Amino acid sequence: MKIIKIDTRKIIDWETFHDVFKEIFGFPDFYGRNMDAWIDCMASLDAPEDEMTKVNIDKNETLVLHLGYIDEFVKRCPEQYAAIVECSAFVNYRRIERGGNPVLTVSFYKSPN
Repeated sequence: MKIIKIDTRKIIDWETFHDVFKEIFGFPDFYGRNMDAWIDCMASLDAPEDEMTKVNIDKNETLVLHLGYIDEFVKRCPEQYAAIVECSAFVNYRRIERGGNPVLTVSFYKSPN
């Protein structure tokens, strides 16, 4: 299992959402900066030959999106939070429908007290 920590404090809108994920995952230059493109990239985590992300996992491995400061993020960016949850689930659904394995898990932690 590979864990990628996302500092959600860097996300304040859709533009910064896509900036953060493109930077962390190394999405290609032609990344469409929308959730359909995000799904396409994340669905290829175990297919480095697709060149959709520089972060890769082995077949039958799962990548954990570890979202930090989730309490602040949910209040500040409810649409982006919902998109991560829904689209991560869709990535896994699509892969299962095609006979593959899920590749994403989402975990959260709150701001330190």
